[in-house]
Amino acid sequence: MNFSDLFQFLSELQQNNNKEWMDANRKWYQQLRNSFINWLDHLDTELAKIDPDYYPTSGRKGINRINNNLLFHPNKPVYKDHFAAGLDQRSKQGDFYIQIGINDCELAGGYWKPNHKILHSIREAIDYNGEELLKIISKKSFQKTFGELYDDGDSLKKAPKGFTMDHEHIDLLRLKTIAVIHPLTKEEILQDDFNEKVIEVYKEMLPFRRYLNEAVTV
Repeated sequence: MNFSDLFQFLSELQQNNNKEWMDANRKWYQQLRNSFINWLDHLDTELAKIDPDYYPTSGRKGINRINNNLLFHPNKPVYKDHFAAGLDQRSKQGDFYIQIGINDCELAGGYWKPNHKILHSIREAIDYNGEELLKIISKKSFQKTFGELYDDGDSLKKAPKGFTMDHEHIDLLRLKTIAVIHPLTKEEILQDDFNEKVIEVYKEMLPFRRYLNEAVTV
């Protein structure tokens, strides 16, 4: 995968974010898209080797559309400023997310604003065994890789229904999104060992994702 060429394409696209430019450069886009899919397929194979619970996800299935949904977000530009995909996609919301773009590059995982049923299951797991989740996210290597849990400022002000404010894990229970992000730099992505970097982050994130996935499937 020529990520340098990918960054160049995205840079020019953002300066010419319109259908006319995309149509004129459709061949370039398709070449990059196919290359990105092939890279995802290789990564999918490597991740499956290290994780016995991995859910195989082809690059073609995992890759996200580059078009913004203008029906629901009419003020957004026509095209996104990144290529992105979700692997280990047993659950669309609980996948291993990869984003490579002009403004944000990241590896992420967890549940972003899940529906009530999923969020309730996660809260039940925290109520039953929140100590295990705290143990995972407090690990030094986890903190170094991800820092704190992702905070979008949308946590509940009060305790969720069925819980009280004096619950020992109230800070976790009030979250509406339970996820982590590892930011990437352009320089890291252009390094020869980028694939190894992605795998290292996946391994570090795995216990966290397993805890959440078990919570929503039990």
